[in-house]
Amino acid sequence: MLEKVKGTLRITTNAPGIVGEVEDLIEACKLDMKIAGISEEKIESEGDALITRAIITYAKANFGYDNKDAERFLRSYEMLKQHLSLSSEYIDVE
Repeated sequence: MLEKVKGTLRITTNAPGIVGEVEDLIEACKLDMKIAGISEEKIESEGDALITRAIITYAKANFGYDNKDAERFLRSYEMLKQHLSLSSEYIDVE
């Protein structure tokens, strides 16, 4: 997932500070989705296109300081997270 997110952010460096920030964004997104009720099994499934898109969109919304598209990406992430949390395929139903 790290390399995929780095690619979409157009990051080619392996500088520890930059890589660490991207890893933190990935983990923060996963925790945010878990809080929203999305199944941990689905969140950790790297083959799921919607989970991957959510993580990438979250990273695009939160990476960097001068991001003119941050608000647009954040709205997109929030909408996707909401759809996932309402889908019986993505939540743990007991």
